[in-house]
Amino acid sequence: MVRVTPEELSAAVRAAVSTAVDAGDLAVPVPDSVVVERPKSREHGDYATNVALRLAKPAGMPPRAVAELVAARLRERPGVAAVDVAGPGFLNVTLAKDALAGLVRTVLEAGPAYGRGDALAGLHLNLEYVSANPTGPLHLAHARWAAAGDSLARLLTAAGAQVTREYYFNDAGAQIDRFTGSLVAAATGAEPPENGYSGAYIERIAAEVVAANPGVLEQPAEKRDEVFRAEGIELMLTSIKGSLASFGVEFDVYFSERTLHENGEITEAVDKLREQGHVYRADGALWLRTTDFGDDKDRVVVRSDGRPTYFNADCAYYLDKRKRGADRVVYLLGADHHGYVGRLRAIAACLGDDPDATVEVIIGQLVTLGGGRMSKRAGNLVTLDEALELIGTDAARYALVRWSMDSPIDIDVDVWASHKPDNPVFYVQYAHSRLASLARNAADLGVVLPAVDEIDYGLLGHEREGDLLRVLGEFPRVVAAAAELRAPHRMARYLEELAGAYHRFYDACRVLPGDQADSPGPELVAARLALCGATRTVLANGLGLLGVSAPDRM
Repeated sequence: MVRVTPEELSAAVRAAVSTAVDAGDLAVPVPDSVVVERPKSREHGDYATNVALRLAKPAGMPPRAVAELVAARLRERPGVAAVDVAGPGFLNVTLAKDALAGLVRTVLEAGPAYGRGDALAGLHLNLEYVSANPTGPLHLAHARWAAAGDSLARLLTAAGAQVTREYYFNDAGAQIDRFTGSLVAAATGAEPPENGYSGAYIERIAAEVVAANPGVLEQPAEKRDEVFRAEGIELMLTSIKGSLASFGVEFDVYFSERTLHENGEITEAVDKLREQGHVYRADGALWLRTTDFGDDKDRVVVRSDGRPTYFNADCAYYLDKRKRGADRVVYLLGADHHGYVGRLRAIAACLGDDPDATVEVIIGQLVTLGGGRMSKRAGNLVTLDEALELIGTDAARYALVRWSMDSPIDIDVDVWASHKPDNPVFYVQYAHSRLASLARNAADLGVVLPAVDEIDYGLLGHEREGDLLRVLGEFPRVVAAAAELRAPHRMARYLEELAGAYHRFYDACRVLPGDQADSPGPELVAARLALCGATRTVLANGLGLLGVSAPDRM
């Protein structure tokens, strides 16, 4: 049996071009890769490619003439049933039934590894996301970056990259001073400081600090405030980590800004910037000439009173990541941080790096729950924990990655909490549970599958079987594209397409034996159960890359 995956077909088309070049029929550089896609209409074959259109100009030939040269050689490839030249020069490829259906064996043999690749092998990415200051509980905007960042890390890893998941927390600045003042105010019954924080969580943390430190309110103000600062941050971080764990999100590194000051990295960064020649002094302060590298203005590194700025810490933090081995530093930031793009790239350039190679900033839009607005200071936020109570972890994760990160989201609780097909995550998970139920029913009937290399996959000739097979074959390319384009939503949309293809197959093709007139024979039962097993594997693999469960029962 000949098996032809989309990747193998792409390589076969490239080989056909190469053969034509070697024969002197084409005078063009052989492309590094060839794109093959599923055509919109099934009448146009299993796969199509525009390679002839791409090569026509450098070849100095009409596209259809180039297409005929490639098609003639591609038709000789085992597993290719037909190659038609269509329109201005498209190649429409139809695979032999067993070549297309042989993909089932590929999936079953690979199991959890199916879809994984090595396109990003050797690349070490430091992926920073969420990074909420420890001044309040996580809300939905943070949750979006938790879901998107974690899913992206899984996809990048599946594409072969080494990924460090990192959370950076500011525990050394003015916001922490206001957080500390807010805790002290709550403990003493005073008004919170200007731009401070309020809400039940502030009162709860203040009470916990007092309970753990009897007499702390009688201490001198400096010592009292230090206790509230240190323990308040620790309690808030513990709460944040607990919320993330409930959301299925774990980080490799929780990085404290304070350590940059304590370890001398702030000063080290300034020295490095001086060595590169981009620092100057004006108005008593030390400045970095970031405008030389596309920033909208130069940035103060050290204030006139000698205190380092937040920007100084950003420089030190970037340097720290690079020293820890990151080839590329990737930031996931909200829409209100759009101004950071230029300065983060300028930091890399000022430190002697090529920002195009070492810095990547992904800007995303906000998320609301039924149109609500969130404010940590006002204490009226919709927290991550509350959202999970409303719609559950799986629905929340899926809802937050289903759209491109640059699209705003307004989550409809009624839809996402429902167990109906219009709930996208239910639709996908139901397909998996339906497959698990089918496997249980087959076992109850005493059906025993042959070994994967003994199944006649060529029997899978029904139109709906072909549709399902072609979707299964796309999975590795969807994984690679979602990783390369930093687009987890592509995986969610693919899973919905796969679930739809399976549901349509199941409605059209009887799988298990029975007394019905259309009951399949033993060999077809085996082939269809194998197809179902492959579909179940791909659904589970795809859901896993989004951090969503694949239930066997619903």
